[in-house]
Amino acid sequence: MAINPTDLGRPDSPHVGSYWAATAGPEVERTDPIAGDIEVEVAIIGGGYTGLSAAYHLGRDFGIAAHVLEANRIAWGCSGRNGGFCSIGIGKEDYGAWVERWGADGARALIGQGVEGVRTVRGLLAAEAIEADATPTGAIELAHKPNRVAGLHARQQRLEAAGLPCRVLSKAELEQTYLVSREAHGALHVEEGFGLHPLRYARGLARAAQRRGAFLHAASPVTAWGRDGEQHVLVTPGGRVRARQVIIATNGYTGDTLHPMLDGRLLPVLSNIIVTRPLVDAEREAAGWRTYLKVSDSRRLLFYYRLLPDNRVMFGARGGIHDNPEANQRNKAWMQRRLVQMFPTLSTVEIEFFWRGWVCLAYDRNPHVGTTDDPTVHYALAYMGSGVALATLCGRYLAQRVAGAGSEAGPLLSRPLPRFPLPALRRWYQRAAYAWYGIKDEWL
Repeated sequence: MAINPTDLGRPDSPHVGSYWAATAGPEVERTDPIAGDIEVEVAIIGGGYTGLSAAYHLGRDFGIAAHVLEANRIAWGCSGRNGGFCSIGIGKEDYGAWVERWGADGARALIGQGVEGVRTVRGLLAAEAIEADATPTGAIELAHKPNRVAGLHARQQRLEAAGLPCRVLSKAELEQTYLVSREAHGALHVEEGFGLHPLRYARGLARAAQRRGAFLHAASPVTAWGRDGEQHVLVTPGGRVRARQVIIATNGYTGDTLHPMLDGRLLPVLSNIIVTRPLVDAEREAAGWRTYLKVSDSRRLLFYYRLLPDNRVMFGARGGIHDNPEANQRNKAWMQRRLVQMFPTLSTVEIEFFWRGWVCLAYDRNPHVGTTDDPTVHYALAYMGSGVALATLCGRYLAQRVAGAGSEAGPLLSRPLPRFPLPALRRWYQRAAYAWYGIKDEWL
């Protein structure tokens, strides 16, 4: 059984009813669908961070005018739906596994690569004058249970050894300066990463790519893919695109049938977000919420949240298998209940937005940048929920590959994308993993 996300939409689909879509301003202009047959040097499938970054860097660094084919609107998928956490995370493997495989220096280099991703986004915001409501630098990683505090100290030592300043906060320090929660028993304050408005960033990146010569085509899903000699032939509803090289940049919205290499190798997983109405000053004070820094906890099925510039609470969580009206209502109610359990004074604060989107996972729990058996087909996929910074960085790596300039992707990201064993059972694997992680998060 092939896996495809269930909310792929139609070419004329509006953005989901998110807070980001309501506050992002105007859509990107000059994104007409493919009309007729065209011949291009590089076609990029997917108009999110990866594809837009690849197009931008191809134009800026190599003078190559790429054509981006987006099935819906620019940043319609998770690039316009995520929590806006620009973070240093790379995959879900433990630091110890990195040390075992590549040594201490290699593990530290991977943390440095995560930092590079964050700073790449910061650099683009500044260089291209993208106004994306960027928060101050820093992140709070909470221990959601007392027995998770020891893990904060271990992580602090690793990050400090890699040259990344951070410090462990006691529960008292956390509550005095940052926030008060029933599920916060200490925290790690990391002096890297920041929050932003993800859809404004995506649209700013899209406009910057256009200024560097890229062509963006909305409402242009690839419905068939063939070869004609040395050219790839990508079929869209409005015409055919003949390309010498192709980049796959569809991440959580990638179907098994887009390219043979992708069959059975990805698992789209839902992430969910609610946003409250703006808090008045008294409500903020009663909640003990004193920071605009991004916050995440120590769960495997983590919660992530932050105070937005207009003093709304954005609260996100992994969870759910199906995307349908009944499941969506259950998830919304569950998230509102969990928000109030953590912050009881918010019980009377209305939820004004709820939406979902597909995060992309690989079997080995790592992101991947690579080239298929065909040296003219490249991909970057499976960011494991850390795509704001990482997808931007991987888009640059893809531009280097396409231009024949090598790649700085390094040993972890360049590993081959593995296939799931018995891929027809992927949703069953997910259910089992969710059950086990839920037990660990709450009881162990």
